[in-house]
Amino acid sequence: MGQQHQQQKEEVRKMLVAANDHPSQKLNFINAIQRLGVSYHFESEIETALQHIYETDYDHHDDKAKDDLYTIALLFRLLRQQGYPISCDVFNKFKDNNGKIRESLIGDVRGMLSLYEAAHLRVRGEDILDEALSFTIAHLEYAVPNLSNLVQEQVIHALNQPIHKGLTRLEATRYFFFYEQDDSHNKVLLNFAKLDFNLFAKNAPMGAKWWIELDFAKKMPFARDRIVECYFWILGVYFEPQYLLSRRMLTKVAALTSIIDDLYDVYEINAIDQLPEYMKPCYQALLDVYDMIDEEMFRKGTSYLVHYAKSAMKNSVRGYFVEAKWFHQGYVPSIEEYMRVALVTCGYGMLATTSFVGMGEVVSKEAFDWVSSDPLIVQASSVVCRLVDDMVGHKVIR
Repeated sequence: MGQQHQQQKEEVRKMLVAANDHPSQKLNFINAIQRLGVSYHFESEIETALQHIYETDYDHHDDKAKDDLYTIALLFRLLRQQGYPISCDVFNKFKDNNGKIRESLIGDVRGMLSLYEAAHLRVRGEDILDEALSFTIAHLEYAVPNLSNLVQEQVIHALNQPIHKGLTRLEATRYFFFYEQDDSHNKVLLNFAKLDFNLFAKNAPMGAKWWIELDFAKKMPFARDRIVECYFWILGVYFEPQYLLSRRMLTKVAALTSIIDDLYDVYEINAIDQLPEYMKPCYQALLDVYDMIDEEMFRKGTSYLVHYAKSAMKNSVRGYFVEAKWFHQGYVPSIEEYMRVALVTCGYGMLATTSFVGMGEVVSKEAFDWVSSDPLIVQASSVVCRLVDDMVGHKVIR
């Protein structure tokens, strides 16, 4: 199985690096590789191909691509998600005399779907993409009843969950079916992606045995059992095989953080006098997990990294304690005061730091110093996480 996997991988690589006078074909191949969940095997090759397309007149040798909405939108999405500053002006050719998106595009469902996905990568001030998102959602929803079953299923799924919001491995399982039904699909690529997925599934245990042995369902029946949810969240951080150890570490830390969160949010409210006794199993499990992390890092000669993870966890727990004090004192903080603490207790900063621990040489000490300094990207993610969590959580509290 491993031999077959390696052989097919090399075949796909050769096709990816082969010279091609039609950028649209190259873009479609890269898109398929990414959506089938195997792009991590070809990161340098994809970077080289997209850089070449970006730095050259991408439609100069490809007349079909010039006025094709599907291809232009695909080009925009692939380049922008790769970090290239491609301008939204590429869509100006699809405006009418009034500066609006042409109504004649409505019948091009494939192009509309491609534009819809591209519009999710817009930034502030890109009015044409703001319009494109509203335009495509409205017309795709209207078109759904009249589409063929396969296209209808693709559109419904995309409207419910655009590409950039999906988990790569999970979305790949759905895309296998869509891609296979496409008459132009690449058989070698499809077979390789399926084989790669099966190998991944075989070698990616969730850690449920560890969770079952902790027996929190009996010891702390008030707490939420979120081991599967946590595991899927971690798959969104990294699913690649080389980060197996990191996934195991982060899944355990995330699951225990959920228990600690419930200890403060739920249990203190209902049985404060018994809390210390009931906290012992969780605290012991937490110590055991960090001991395990410490041992793994000691073997790799990077024990100093565990300090960052422990400090981040302590910071989170201090935040839980502040929130618990506010509740028991009947204190209502200002929004500014609340957010200073709530952005810590949402857990993003702690999980971001912990996610680096088991990644090996790709993460330097400077990276740990950076992520521990609460950089803007962590702050922004924390704001989104906290506000979404509070919008859902307030219904439970009330």
